[in-house]
Amino acid sequence: MARNCVFLVLILCTTLVCDAAIFHPISDSHRSAALEIFAPVDGSFGSLEEAYEALRTFEILGIGKELNIRASACPSVVDTLGSSSSSLKDLFYALRVNVALKCEISEEVFAGTASRCKASVHDAKSLFDFYYSIGSLRLIKDQTSEVDVLLSDADGIFQAIKALSQSDGRWRYSSNNPASSTYAAGVALQTLAGVVSLATSEIDQSLIGMLQNDIVKLFDGIEKYDDGAFYFDEKLVDALGHQGPLSATSSVVRGLTAFAAATSGSLNLPGDKILGLANFFLAIGIPGSAKDFYDQIDALACLESNRVSIPLILSLPATVLSLTRKDQLKPPPPLHRFGVCAESASGGDNKSDFGFGLCGGKRSSYENDETITFHPTVKRSSGRMGYDDLARMIEKKGGWIGKSLSCLEFDLPLGRPVVNGPSQDLLSCIHRSTTSVGVGRLVRVNTVLGSTAPHLSVKLVQAFSSGSKGASIVESQELKFDSENDVHFLDALPKSVDLGTYHFVFEIVLHDSEEKNIYATGSRTKVPIYVTGVIKVDNAEIAVLDSDLGSIETQKKLDLAGETVLSLSANHLQKLRLSFQLTTPLGHSFKPHQDFLGLVEKFFYLSGRYDIQLTVGDAVMENSYLRELGSIELDLPEPPEKATRPPPQPVDPYLRYGPKAEIAHIFRTPEKRPPQELSLAFLALVILPFLGFVVGLLRLGVNLKNFPTSTVPATFAILFQLGIAAVRFSRSMCFSG
Repeated sequence: MARNCVFLVLILCTTLVCDAAIFHPISDSHRSAALEIFAPVDGSFGSLEEAYEALRTFEILGIGKELNIRASACPSVVDTLGSSSSSLKDLFYALRVNVALKCEISEEVFAGTASRCKASVHDAKSLFDFYYSIGSLRLIKDQTSEVDVLLSDADGIFQAIKALSQSDGRWRYSSNNPASSTYAAGVALQTLAGVVSLATSEIDQSLIGMLQNDIVKLFDGIEKYDDGAFYFDEKLVDALGHQGPLSATSSVVRGLTAFAAATSGSLNLPGDKILGLANFFLAIGIPGSAKDFYDQIDALACLESNRVSIPLILSLPATVLSLTRKDQLKPPPPLHRFGVCAESASGGDNKSDFGFGLCGGKRSSYENDETITFHPTVKRSSGRMGYDDLARMIEKKGGWIGKSLSCLEFDLPLGRPVVNGPSQDLLSCIHRSTTSVGVGRLVRVNTVLGSTAPHLSVKLVQAFSSGSKGASIVESQELKFDSENDVHFLDALPKSVDLGTYHFVFEIVLHDSEEKNIYATGSRTKVPIYVTGVIKVDNAEIAVLDSDLGSIETQKKLDLAGETVLSLSANHLQKLRLSFQLTTPLGHSFKPHQDFLGLVEKFFYLSGRYDIQLTVGDAVMENSYLRELGSIELDLPEPPEKATRPPPQPVDPYLRYGPKAEIAHIFRTPEKRPPQELSLAFLALVILPFLGFVVGLLRLGVNLKNFPTSTVPATFAILFQLGIAAVRFSRSMCFSG
């Protein structure tokens, strides 16, 4: 019986825990996801709250024109604001939607809504009553100047809201609810910011000072992940449901930035925590629900333009450098922007019938583009290829596509030849060019939404191998800046960089000292860089050794690049040795961590033939492989009394639950019966006495006149005679077989 014996050789490069993970600003992937997550049903959303979240998200991402819900949303806004039965929440979100859509609302409607909200402020019994009422007044103030929305008793309202605060910086939803909430703290800060902006006179600075202290206490309870992201957790489960870290943190960020914008004082908050909050939102990636998506994007937009500290994100789109491809942390060749431009075959605007070609020009303009090469219209079985069909073809090929006027844009390295051939060659050229630019090996610094950072430098403070003890290959080197591509790059890697894992420590240095109070760059950022390559394997051999003398009993060379079929034998008194030499592309020895099994105990003293497999692999090894080396016949001793028993063999589910064998039923053999003639003769003998009885009755002259004639006696007499006849008939049938 053959068994599997897997000799696993692991080449391990120990990776240290990074001070900060790699975070990436908002990109086009978020914009594409937003189009799917916030897709209206029949041109509308389920509520004004959902409509506002979609409009706000699209506005932040710069794709507001892609969402056209004015025809369905404006009537709902008008009806909500004009109805006296609308809740404060509905009024609040109707005004928010109106800010984006600019629906036709009369001054009388605004005045009526403001009057109702002012009354609700003085009658408020919960934090959300204050929030929706004051928030609505702020929105009316931003939309019209003809309506009085200012609060004459702003200090009193401020104190009424402040009474809901707790000593740890969290807030209660109402005076009747003693439980405190982090999410409520963010709502309270937004509400108080509205009170400050609506006050007819300046708010008492002592109240502002107390609130600033509450914010500092709230940040004292902030939590941190190992990757450097900071967040606020919500431990209260109330009638609103559980608010997770994303909603709680976004609420605090909205409140913090709104309060900082409404007051003139400065908040003494560490820039590392502000940057950590941005990292928390960016680390989420693309949320799956519309609510989480809105919370993420809206919070990042608040951080993008806040008065506390604007976080700057250092990112490396890729952290793998290949020695085989000779990758460098440097920019690609100069780029020219080209487009696949449509040209109507008939000279008109019919996009279902045109040719296409490569057009070259400047990045920002396609005017007077020169056609470099032109290809005939692509033929299809159903007609000629249209503009959208070409776009889908390029997308399937992996090319990057962006629309500008009538062109599909993509980047080509300067000097790369453009093929003159069939259209399929053109698509292949597009694919090869867009995937070989290599801009992913550069260092970028942007805001959280991907905007350009201020004038700064990126300094490579230190670079060292994870296996070294503090020996640095690069120290204090400033990266060069490519202003055209807005990237920082290292001109050349040190020649001593070999295959393995390295840690690059970057530091952002702002050129303007005044901007240090505006932007949060954080401390030094440690980034893992994986340098990969092809490992060369030499001098591979396997041997069976005598355990006492160490002499070689059997030794065979291995061809790990080809096919090797071994047939070895050994017993428990011998040793099996597998040796080979690993060499990096620079000729250095690569030392793997080798892990072999103790055969006797691990195989449960089961003798037999075992298959041998060799696995060599690592994250930085580009030619990892698995080889079948052959088999070995093991002669193992009998297991001792207390030896571990082998685990039960797994049962094949097919045998357990599959179809069973067909059941064949075996019946008893019928008993032997007499011949039919004999049975009939016996039947005749039985009938003869009856016939004699009948004849005798006739001879004796039996009188049947006394047979009953009345109904009841006659019935019983007939039944009696039929019973006797049935008995005789059954006996005759029994004898007849």
